[in-house]
Amino acid sequence: MSHQRVLTGITTTGTPHLGNYVGAIRPAVAASRLAGVESFYFLADYHALIKCDDPARIHRSTLEIAATWVAAGLDPERVTFYRQSDIPEIPELTWMLGCVAGKGLLNRAHAYKAQVDKNTAAGAEPDADVSIGLFMYPVLMAADILLFKAGKVPVGRDQIQHIEMARDIAASFNHLYGELLVLPQAAIEADVATLPGLDGRKMSKSYDNTIPLFVPRDEMKRRIQAIVTDSRAPGEPKQTEGSALFQIYQAFATPEETAAMRQAFADGIGWGDAKQKLFERVDREVAPMRDTYQSLIDRPSRLEELLQAGAAKARRTATPLIGELRNAVGLRRLAGAAAGSTPQAQQKPARAALPSFKQYREADGQFRFKLQDAGGVLLLQSRAYAAPREAAQAIAALQAPGADIAALAAGAAEAGASIDADAVFAALELLAAARGS
Repeated sequence: MSHQRVLTGITTTGTPHLGNYVGAIRPAVAASRLAGVESFYFLADYHALIKCDDPARIHRSTLEIAATWVAAGLDPERVTFYRQSDIPEIPELTWMLGCVAGKGLLNRAHAYKAQVDKNTAAGAEPDADVSIGLFMYPVLMAADILLFKAGKVPVGRDQIQHIEMARDIAASFNHLYGELLVLPQAAIEADVATLPGLDGRKMSKSYDNTIPLFVPRDEMKRRIQAIVTDSRAPGEPKQTEGSALFQIYQAFATPEETAAMRQAFADGIGWGDAKQKLFERVDREVAPMRDTYQSLIDRPSRLEELLQAGAAKARRTATPLIGELRNAVGLRRLAGAAAGSTPQAQQKPARAALPSFKQYREADGQFRFKLQDAGGVLLLQSRAYAAPREAAQAIAALQAPGADIAALAAGAAEAGASIDADAVFAALELLAAARGS
């Protein structure tokens, strides 16, 4: 049976809040229970080093986030649950990917650009306070994803760019060394992906506007009472559009409950009553998890056992792929080469040849791709694309489940090219089977 891999993680720099729960933890845990889904969950403590130099804070956050995921329903027996720093293959792959990632691509990363813009506005050097860790963040994130051949990555809308960059980096690597890395897709919850905080801005530790997920009940109520609202009095109709209170409620409520609250806003519900309804709805979902969370916080050794077991499980996937990538890039043991043999004569052992996509840039600056069968015979030569992402999207469309191969191949092919649709379909079936094995 074919399966789909889903991966997500949270940086270990703070206490989990409602935004983390709604935007990442809850949808990821739900996805882990679906038939045919293989889920990877990790504590992103390498990422934490980019923005935090407080060891105690990173350590405490790791404990709290691990306890949160398990309390939220994560089953470590069903999924792969691990700490990023327990997987040595991740930094190794980060270096390999860094060697094919263009600086121009990384220059466009939102976090880096934000720091440059901040420095420019302050009259400072553009790269002041920019660490290599910050600049290379998208490459480390790409390694997190690509190492486990994740097909989908649940993210907030502000993280979509990093998934696109991971795809671009993977495509560059595959162009040089063959179709070894799976290009991921971002998975965003349709209704709520980014939750507003107390002040209406995105809920974030950086803005100090969060509602921690597992604070005591009274503290949860106090935080909700602090949500900023407008000056409309009870009886005056209120707008749901732009209301942080309504958006948070919607993230926890059923469609019927949301409709009722929308009507209450139109009927002029008082802000105090609306906040009480929000508190009751959030607490109804959070309260059953709170006791489990506290018991895990009180027994960190139990969490450590789960993480170590998860790391061993994760490495059963990571280690073989790193071996393949090492071989592909030329990092091979000398003892395996026959005397006088050339690197070109050395083949990867015990691996059947597969069809492959090759994406490349022509001298005219445009981008194309081709599909070859296992013997190198050309099956499909693409038309020109203005950007590498467009070519990568065409390749992804051809490989999507249920795709109309004949129509897509005809649309992607170079003008006047003859296409054997059956041969293209057979090649794509072989690639799909290899990805699912």
